[in-house]
Amino acid sequence: MINREPVIARTTHGARRDPPEQQTLRRTLVRTHLYEITFIGQAGPAVRAEFDDCEVSVGPDTTTLRAEVADQAALWGIVQRIIGLGLQVIELHLVAMPPGQSEDMSAGQVSAVNSR
Repeated sequence: MINREPVIARTTHGARRDPPEQQTLRRTLVRTHLYEITFIGQAGPAVRAEFDDCEVSVGPDTTTLRAEVADQAALWGIVQRIIGLGLQVIELHLVAMPPGQSEDMSAGQVSAVNSR
């Protein structure tokens, strides 16, 4: 059985950090979500460079970003970057659920964005 109580170790400089096994446990608890965000227009090289942390697909009239994010804050950070460039988001949807999470759990969290 894994002890889930916080274990704190002191470094030589007095800073606190978790031991490696606790850090590994924490990393395995973070589940990412894969989203696609579509905006109007074809992204040129400068806009694509702004989203080098995303997979970028350029269509005839739209650009779609595919991004794996850890939480809603990271997702909305990408959306804010798009809006900050003066681009209009027309769709946002969840592509893949993390293993073990049901469709019902995310239904209230994700909705399409339609700015028309």
